[in-house]
Amino acid sequence: MKWGIVFSSTVNPDPDRAIAFATAAEEAGFDSLWAPEHVVIPVEYVPQYMASSTGKMDQLERSGVPDPLIWHAFVAAVTSRIKFGTGVVILPEHATVAYAKTVATLASLTKDRFMLGVGVGWCREEYDALQMPWDNRGKRIEEQIEAMRALWRDTPAAYDGRFIRFPEVYCEPKPPAGTVPIHIGGDSEAAATRAGRMADGFFPAIFPTQRVYEALPGLIDTVHRAAREAGRNPEDIELTSGGVRTVEQSKWFEDLGVHRLTIAVRSKTVDDMRDELLRFGDEVIEATGGR
Repeated sequence: MKWGIVFSSTVNPDPDRAIAFATAAEEAGFDSLWAPEHVVIPVEYVPQYMASSTGKMDQLERSGVPDPLIWHAFVAAVTSRIKFGTGVVILPEHATVAYAKTVATLASLTKDRFMLGVGVGWCREEYDALQMPWDNRGKRIEEQIEAMRALWRDTPAAYDGRFIRFPEVYCEPKPPAGTVPIHIGGDSEAAATRAGRMADGFFPAIFPTQRVYEALPGLIDTVHRAAREAGRNPEDIELTSGGVRTVEQSKWFEDLGVHRLTIAVRSKTVDDMRDELLRFGDEVIEATGGR
């Protein structure tokens, strides 16, 4: 079992704290650090944020939400092994070609330590603030994924879709591996089906409640079914989940076929955070074969 840490950037927006956190996580044996995205948080919005009992993003409003790619680039410079993932980028809020270039540059500079987690989001007011269309965002994200892979793979690259179009262009640098792993987030049937058809991984946004045990098996079944229908090997899709912090609790997820579990850091000070991560590495990551 591999282990990652979620909300990495929002808990550690300060540069000194971010460095201390990332280096401690790597030393402890964590596989990856995951950072969320909200470009802006509107003052008024329909409260649907699943991580809060009120549906409001109160904590994120207080802590801020650093740009995940810039935050990852910053901590990548002081680490050498740990990977980085976005959990998740709201991809339809971004211009496809420009974002593909930024992602490829980050993948190149980190020597393929970057994973792009993407989703369609839930806050229409955020789309409005960014002057991006809300309708057809599910169809747009699928074209965006295809178009970005073309830009990362082909020289020159072109794409002619319903929503995304560009003539032959050169887009350098390429990711060293020729692509960037794309993980689809979301806990809907549509997200799970999309992950099965076209993603390298699936990271459903189910927060650590009883609902994990109720919803996750069905979502994984949907991913695997969609993969088989698309002629893909379901075993090639990396599954990430969260909600547990012990060796015993992790066994249920391992039996389900989950490849990576994530935790959130509880400590408030840098020293306590380091102690928490190193202790978790010794007691859990080591015992579950994550190192």
